[in-house]
Amino acid sequence: MGTGQGKSLTLNSAFRLGFTGALGVGLAIVVMTALQSVATVIIYIGLALFLALGLEPIVQWLVDRKVPRSLSVLIVVVAFILIVVGVALLIAPAVISQIQTFVADLPGIVANLATTGWVTELEEQFTGAIDIDAVFANIADWASDPKNVLSLGGGVVSIGAGILSFLTGVIIVVILTIYFAVSMPTIKSAMFSLVAASSRPTVESVTEEVTRSIGRYVLGQVSLGVINGVCSAIFLTIIGAPLPALLAFVAFLASLIPLVGPITGAIIITASCLMVSPGLGITAGIYYLVYMQVEAYLLSPRIMNKAVDVPGALVIIAAIAGGTLGGVLGAVVAVPVAASALIIIRKVVVPAQANK
Repeated sequence: MGTGQGKSLTLNSAFRLGFTGALGVGLAIVVMTALQSVATVIIYIGLALFLALGLEPIVQWLVDRKVPRSLSVLIVVVAFILIVVGVALLIAPAVISQIQTFVADLPGIVANLATTGWVTELEEQFTGAIDIDAVFANIADWASDPKNVLSLGGGVVSIGAGILSFLTGVIIVVILTIYFAVSMPTIKSAMFSLVAASSRPTVESVTEEVTRSIGRYVLGQVSLGVINGVCSAIFLTIIGAPLPALLAFVAFLASLIPLVGPITGAIIITASCLMVSPGLGITAGIYYLVYMQVEAYLLSPRIMNKAVDVPGALVIIAAIAGGTLGGVLGAVVAVPVAASALIIIRKVVVPAQANK
């Protein structure tokens, strides 16, 4: 009897354990599905909070000079919107025009590329194995069909839907940024009220340091991106590079990602110049080698010295991991997240371990 009861109890326990585990897995699947459904909204909220923290140092600077916070936020946000709209109106026509020119000239670019010296040498080395002329002829035929070029972006309908979605996202992010910027002290106070009174001073200190670090990082990285974009536009226009406005915009976006971004942007721009002529590509390559040294040893230390204190290896790891998980936005956000984690470790974890 005792043995039978023991077996029955074991079976019941196993059934309950399995049923509970199945419920847990099902609940996890439901939660993950829900998160995937609202992933875009979460990205909008995260980006808006990131921008609000980036504007916070400027807002706080105005508040310290006796300007009311609401007015300070209004001034900063309006200035930010005017700058973004002004830059967009300034470069958008040139970028659109150059993209149209690039699409129209793509067959000619491919044909000219097929007659360059290095392609000829490549064909001689692989004679009988690969017909280089046939490969470039097929590429030229494909590029000469506008339908194929449009298919790269998913077609006209997909491109239009993407533009509409982008504009909607921009409006949502701007509204959320204004809200977060205005209510930042209230958000912090509400968060602090949830912490035990004994731990509240430490949490407040760490939170303030983290928000300052993120804010300075955003301003610093955008400043480096603007410098790279403007310098690239001037240089590429002088040397007669193809699509200088578009390539300068690529340089700006790439510079938003620390360490890895400028290198990637330089490779893309140099490769674009190489498609025109080897001399142009070499000139662009030399310029970006020099510029990256100037940025690393002169600009970045002066602009970012008070922003984040993260070892270079960790910056690269964080940028690659963030890019893998969240694309360009993930790579941009990864470094301040890593810096925030280091601040928490230094201010909370290390002292707690020292007191044990």
